[in-house]
Amino acid sequence: MNILAIGAHPDDIEYGCGGTLSAYAGAGHQVFLFVASRGEYGGDPEVRQKEQEESARIIGAQEVFWGGYADTEVPLNRELIIVLEKVIRQARPDMIFVNYFDDTHQDHRSLAQGTLSATRYIPNFLFFEVPTTQNFTPNCYVDIQRVLGKKLACLEAHRSQVAKTNIEDLTILESAVSCANFRGIQGRVRYAEAFQSVRLLLPI
Repeated sequence: MNILAIGAHPDDIEYGCGGTLSAYAGAGHQVFLFVASRGEYGGDPEVRQKEQEESARIIGAQEVFWGGYADTEVPLNRELIIVLEKVIRQARPDMIFVNYFDDTHQDHRSLAQGTLSATRYIPNFLFFEVPTTQNFTPNCYVDIQRVLGKKLACLEAHRSQVAKTNIEDLTILESAVSCANFRGIQGRVRYAEAFQSVRLLLPI
């Protein structure tokens, strides 16, 4: 399969579905990333782009597409949908992952809503969570115990962001492990990533 993960900022994808993407890539599937902005409000955009590209190599992704939007200013408009549709034509995805729409960050909200329109003909479409997500009620899980180390390595590649959780003495790595453990308990495994599916076509 071709898998496309869509995130508003560098490291969104890794937190939400880095383990799942690593597992897909390790199984021989083609993984592509679309990142809407270079996250300049969180640091030097040149540094953050390089960190994202390093993380993509760890995942085993084929390519990173960049949206070119200003951080905090990702719009919900026809242009965004056209940009996403162009990436979808290039990646030809069988499955898409994107930020959840109920979120305190406006870029996540806009990107989620735009992707809903752009992916209307894609059979498998799932939302992932990040630390700013609200009211997330997952209905499917992926066991990531064997790829947890790779997920953490992907997050660690975003070196400029590891300590930026706005919680004293808590790194993004610790947050990711806690989240994976909590979602794992819900999914009846040790560590999991959780998703809310809009559409999920089960192969038989």
